[in-house]
Amino acid sequence: MRTTDKLQVVSVLQEHGAIVHGHFCLPSGLHSPTYVEVAVVLQYPHMAQKLAKALAAKFPQPVDVVVSPAMGGVVLGQEVARQKKCRAIFTERVGASLGFHRDFKLTRGERVLVVEDVVTTGHSTGQVISLAGVYGAKVVGVAALMDRSTGPLPLRVPIRALANYPLDVSPADSCPQCASGVPLTKPSKGGEEAAQ
Repeated sequence: MRTTDKLQVVSVLQEHGAIVHGHFCLPSGLHSPTYVEVAVVLQYPHMAQKLAKALAAKFPQPVDVVVSPAMGGVVLGQEVARQKKCRAIFTERVGASLGFHRDFKLTRGERVLVVEDVVTTGHSTGQVISLAGVYGAKVVGVAALMDRSTGPLPLRVPIRALANYPLDVSPADSCPQCASGVPLTKPSKGGEEAAQ
């Protein structure tokens, strides 16, 4: 995957069953008839490496550390850091926000690249950017395998994705599928089983 052909990226995700249809509650709390589970592609190291190489090329400047939110971005972040020849760390949920565990930290002035598998609202990505700022690190940008946002993201750094795949999303209280009585689908079951 020497080029970052967006259709090729979407085709790879579709071919591996990473794009499924049903009625999903996304991590943001929004509802959507489509779910993107990048992990089913990243389970193949050779694919993760190819995608990470294309993603790293989107930010040619030097990077000191790649930071990813757990769990979705960890594998991809590790592979992008391998390409950038820098270290890779990840955040974990601490109550309602993201923070560092495992003695991970940043130092003042470090150049940080935030790596995400999928960005929808930018909420968790924004938390990672804010966390880097607390340490005095400089975020050079956000690299995402897929940008599924439907409008501008509230991030004050460049965001570059291998593919844009805007999703039809709605708040739970105005979800057409909820109004029609369609049960929620468990993403982990490949879109086949309804949530209990």
